Amino acid sequence: MSFFKNIFSKEKKETLDKGLEKTNTNFLSKLGKAVAGKSKVDDEVLDDLEEVLVSSDVGVATTIKIIDRIEARVAKDKYLGTEELNSILREEIAGLLSETNAGNATEFSVPAKKPYVIMVVGVNGVGKTTTIGKLAHQFKQKGLKVVLGAGDTFRAAAIDQLQIWADRVDVPIIKQQMGSDPASVAYDTVQSAVKMDADVVIIDTAGRLHNKVNLMNELSKVKRVMQKVIADAPDEVLLVLDGSTGQNAFEQAKQFTAATEVTSLAVTKLDGTAKGGVVIGISDQFQIPVKYIGVGEGIEDLQVFNKIEFVDSFFRV
Repeated sequence: MSFFKNIFSKEKKETLDKGLEKTNTNFLSKLGKAVAGKSKVDDEVLDDLEEVLVSSDVGVATTIKIIDRIEARVAKDKYLGTEELNSILREEIAGLLSETNAGNATEFSVPAKKPYVIMVVGVNGVGKTTTIGKLAHQFKQKGLKVVLGAGDTFRAAAIDQLQIWADRVDVPIIKQQMGSDPASVAYDTVQSAVKMDADVVIIDTAGRLHNKVNLMNELSKVKRVMQKVIADAPDEVLLVLDGSTGQNAFEQAKQFTAATEVTSLAVTKLDGTAKGGVVIGISDQFQIPVKYIGVGEGIEDLQVFNKIEFVDSFFRV
């Protein structure tokens, strides 16, 4: 189908296929069992399909949407064979994702006005620091000047890890001692970036799971202090979620979107899990664009989320 034309480079597509291999194998295996011995898509097959989607971490609300769409097709076409189910599912999920967030393959586009400030949020262990490092690498590859801010001052390891990435990518990092005020680090970072005439600023934040009020207050303070230097900072608030945690990623997304205005999402660690269906549910449910997905350990393995290619890899036979 031309709808699934390959708009990624061959190398990127192979990395995506490999990264989603566990998800793909697990899903197709469950789907095969659901339709085994049946020739027609009937109520029983739809019930089994619902179970397959939910158990593949697509999420209940999104699963219901998908089932409703397939039911509508069954009603219209009168007879749908189970051998067509894979391609129908593929079409309906791709269609659903294309409706929820406008556009496709949208990475952060840095405007002429600089610096472009990205605040990165998320709980500890989701791959936040790695995502920041890989993003910095991508921007640098485009010839942009990047500055990192070590705003997660509650863990010495977070500052050290970001320093390692700054050294690896060869970009400056602004940091203070462990226990320093995160807002102070953010202020210093933005101020330094302006002096350096940097194009992009990426600021890490604390990854502790607090109650919503504390989280809201802390992130609001970081924003407020940055705005003393640049009135409309940050330009983006990127929430990083660990795809391997499945439904727990939904819960984290709920907490952070309730605590601050999240403008984009990155879903990491998809290469080590069979829970890749969570990307479909999160993309649909939160109406916040999934900008990036992590599909491997390599520095190039943070990919721009392309819905069409993702669905193609998800259903690859």
